[in-house]
Amino acid sequence: MQKIQSLNSVRMDKTAFSTASLDDESDEKQYWLSKTPVERIYYVEMMRQMLYGYDPLTVRLQRFFETAELS
Repeated sequence: MQKIQSLNSVRMDKTAFSTASLDDESDEKQYWLSKTPVERIYYVEMMRQMLYGYDPLTVRLQRFFETAELS
């Protein structure tokens, strides 16, 4: 299983670029179906972190949970 990387360590390949018409059929679905379920979940998590600015290395619990004993 792959470890989720920090977004700071992810680099964009600026040489990979293509254009297409909106009327053209996309091969995107076939691309993602060629990936394993673990790879797909990994990249969904990476995209979620990019959209929401979430860094799993710095996030902590926001409050303390206390237990109370019943008498």
